[in-house]
Amino acid sequence: MNILSNLLSQPTQNNRPKRQRRGIEIKSPREIEIMRQSAKIVATVLKEISELVQPGMTTADLDAYAEKRIREMGATPSFKGYHGFPGSICSSINNEVVHGIPNKKKVIRAGDVLKVDTGAYYEGFHGDSCITIAVGEVTSEAARLIRVAEEALYKGIEQVKAGNYLMDIAGAIEDHVKANKLTVVEDFTGHGVGRNLHEEPSVFNFRTHDMPNVKLRPGMTLAIEPILNAGSKYTRILADRWTAVTVDNALSAQFEHTVLVTETGYEILTDRSLV
Repeated sequence: MNILSNLLSQPTQNNRPKRQRRGIEIKSPREIEIMRQSAKIVATVLKEISELVQPGMTTADLDAYAEKRIREMGATPSFKGYHGFPGSICSSINNEVVHGIPNKKKVIRAGDVLKVDTGAYYEGFHGDSCITIAVGEVTSEAARLIRVAEEALYKGIEQVKAGNYLMDIAGAIEDHVKANKLTVVEDFTGHGVGRNLHEEPSVFNFRTHDMPNVKLRPGMTLAIEPILNAGSKYTRILADRWTAVTVDNALSAQFEHTVLVTETGYEILTDRSLV
């Protein structure tokens, strides 16, 4: 079995199973309004988790909280059951890059770099977002990695406007990461999001010729999600067939927003400052 075929972040073109391209969906005003609601649910859950997480909790505790809150707000967890994934969140700690499975035995400790990724499905549309949380006092290396990862996300988002191209996003992210002497994980990319959790196009975080350089149009909705490592860019998949880790045990950080391309620029649908 191709272990990359069941992952929640989009695998890069070289690793992705062959599939028919459906084209890029342009959302209608009504569909965008629904996506604002699904994205708001995601933003609310992540903001609340960032405020309540503390040493001694388990990743299963966070997963249970996220599922409860998503359902209370009238949505269903996008991740739960997706290609068999067992959780409502991906919870990845320290050298775990993406797709960590929530576990009652996985205790969160002071100094951890915790990635929490979640999605909500509301009235036919998904929202998707990820944050990295510094748990208590972290090392200066960890703090810097987290800061640059979040900066890289916004560098990419700043390039979102009608008439620009996907490689404008990718280049802005890559340049910021390289300037800070960190590495971009190339095994996973962002993606379109809407009726499906993963839609066309793939949204790369580095310059590549592997995919068409799509021109951005109003009504596109993109999940932009740079993943940065403090060491090597390379990853491997653990025996659980989900969790990706750094090959050199270095720290990893990730941030993600669902972003709408508008007539005049962009709108961050999963903006936590608005909830």
